[in-house]
Amino acid sequence: MPPPHPRLPLGLLSLGLALQCPAAFAAQGVQLDPLEVSDTYGNDGYQAREAAVGSFQAAPLLDTPASISVFSQPLLEDRQVRLLSEVLQGDASVGESYAPVGYYENFNVRGFELNAASSYRLNGHTLVGEQNVALENKQQVELLKGLSGLQSGVSAPGGLVNYVTKRAEPVRRVTVSTNEQGERYLATDVGGWFGDQQQFGLRVNLAHEDIRSYVAHADGQRDFAALAFDWQISPDATLQLDADYQHRQQRSVPGYQLLGGTRLPHDVDPKDRLAYQQWAKPVQTDSLNLGGRLEYRFSEAWTGTVSASRSQAVIDDYSAFAWGSGEGAFFSSAGDYDIYDFRSPDDTRRIDEAQATLDGRFDALGLGHALTLGTSAQRRTLDLRPYYNVWLGTGTLGEVAPALPPSDQPVGASERRLDSRQYGLFITDRVTFNEHWQAILGAREVRLDERTWDETGTAGRHTRQYQLLPNAALVYKPAPDTTLYASYAKGLSAGGTAPWFAQNAAQILAPTLSRQLEVGLKHDWEALSVSAALFQIRQAYQYARPDGDGVFTYVQQGQQKNTGLEIGASGRVTSNLQLQASAAAIRARVVGSGTAEREGHQAINVPRFRVALQAQYSLPVPGLALLGGVRYSARKYADHTGNVAVGGYTVFDLGGRYQTRVGGYDTALRLTVDNVFDKRYWRDVGDYLGDNYLFQGAPRTARLSASVSF
Repeated sequence: MPPPHPRLPLGLLSLGLALQCPAAFAAQGVQLDPLEVSDTYGNDGYQAREAAVGSFQAAPLLDTPASISVFSQPLLEDRQVRLLSEVLQGDASVGESYAPVGYYENFNVRGFELNAASSYRLNGHTLVGEQNVALENKQQVELLKGLSGLQSGVSAPGGLVNYVTKRAEPVRRVTVSTNEQGERYLATDVGGWFGDQQQFGLRVNLAHEDIRSYVAHADGQRDFAALAFDWQISPDATLQLDADYQHRQQRSVPGYQLLGGTRLPHDVDPKDRLAYQQWAKPVQTDSLNLGGRLEYRFSEAWTGTVSASRSQAVIDDYSAFAWGSGEGAFFSSAGDYDIYDFRSPDDTRRIDEAQATLDGRFDALGLGHALTLGTSAQRRTLDLRPYYNVWLGTGTLGEVAPALPPSDQPVGASERRLDSRQYGLFITDRVTFNEHWQAILGAREVRLDERTWDETGTAGRHTRQYQLLPNAALVYKPAPDTTLYASYAKGLSAGGTAPWFAQNAAQILAPTLSRQLEVGLKHDWEALSVSAALFQIRQAYQYARPDGDGVFTYVQQGQQKNTGLEIGASGRVTSNLQLQASAAAIRARVVGSGTAEREGHQAINVPRFRVALQAQYSLPVPGLALLGGVRYSARKYADHTGNVAVGGYTVFDLGGRYQTRVGGYDTALRLTVDNVFDKRYWRDVGDYLGDNYLFQGAPRTARLSASVSF
């Protein structure tokens, strides 16, 4: 048994409720760095005008030559989101990619899977992606679609998610919530400024949730605590510190597989859980994220920043898992499946990162320059126990799984599997020629030193690589509220891990290069922003290549080339109606793989067309608003050969918000009903470590909450 992990006591929530902000909170607050604490981050609508994910600090979206979606705090609150999947379903370019209920989530963006090791950031620093990041202390969630090599070095070509934490402000709020399953949720949000000159700021977020899932035997719980501290050291110096800890445990839900490898399962109830065994334990994750940022203004034109972070997740996974059958790596033609005792305790992933930047503005040779120079260092480690997956027996779809005794085999000792060190030097310059034309030129020099070990502790690959990642964009502004751009970017992505059935099983391949071309248009009205982008991304294709006689080798061979068009809008259409809407058409193809059945058709789990809409309409009754949304996806392939496809679907969501005063306190009541018509659909049909899985979408679910501000 692994040593018990510390857990956050529920009593801390009582402490949060009892916290009283000093009287000084009522005094006028200190405004910190306007690039970080801005009107954008404090707006009351769905429109956002700034994001940090597209550069090295917050910048206007209109002037950023990249496709970026921002999910603001009002939108997050109206949706009552708890998971990133509930946030990103509002963007049509995003799909889920192996995101079982009760497990940490992952996604594909523009048809490429995000990488848990490099595709997620917290306040601009790399975050361990093998965790379900809590949203109680997040001001907004930002999504950069496409390559991010200049911003982050090694990263997946699909995109980059950045969480922005809440900063200090006078707030004392408590939220309670439940769902149709009887879930119990309590969260507090307390903050303010204090000190003789109001130079100190504090924000504390605490939450406890008894998770009640719509899937049988998939309940859980979580506890969360976060602290944000701001110190205006002087008029020119600002310090920001962040810390959060989360303990989460929930039984994970195995996915389905194709029957006989060629047919979809039918009459499947999303509330059923495959392979349930009473002795199986919840997946338990303990995550800790720390960050600090010191900024100093040398003058009106020049600013220096030093920042550092640590992100760690420890995962204990003891699961009864459904996989394959006697016919192969899929469920049998008759619907039988094998049941395994899967164990992966003390799965420890850690990322330490530091960065220093210098930003300045100046004129030279008749041109305006906005220059950023910087350097970064990162270390990522992975410690795992040997692969443990013991066959126990069989089950049948539509029937209760038989009770089977767990395995009595011992779990091996934890071993270092990966030690990756990344160093970077970067520069970017926004050159202004006149009021209409700008060019953005940038590059990052990446030095990668990466070592791997196999399950026995034997040294494997040692990669030492230097790579220059250029980024260039030409920007034309025919009017101050309109931007047209064309850009080119080169990226470096972490290599994939060979699946269990390959002859090089568990091998982590060397990093791969990717390239992107993009042209786009952005326009801002007073309260509505619209955008469009046409892109093409190419990356080396990684897959288990069949070598004959049932032998497979995991290789990088050929390319996956995705070409697409994205359209988006966010903000107010009328004084009563605001929305966030997007549409994406993507053509995803594999070429040059050497395996004919993988080419000539759309890539697995990527629909050709998808639409997402979330809206709020203020009714004539004061404080009352109607909330709603719709999600549409075209059909998509559920296997790599393009022989099996799941149908398209349309899902409608409905809800309401009522803002009033109760007992003299501002109160917001929210009701959301997702999948109003109880549509049955397959939300995720991708692969994971070489195996294909199918996950059903959630049935009709409802959530009710009340937030009171004191």
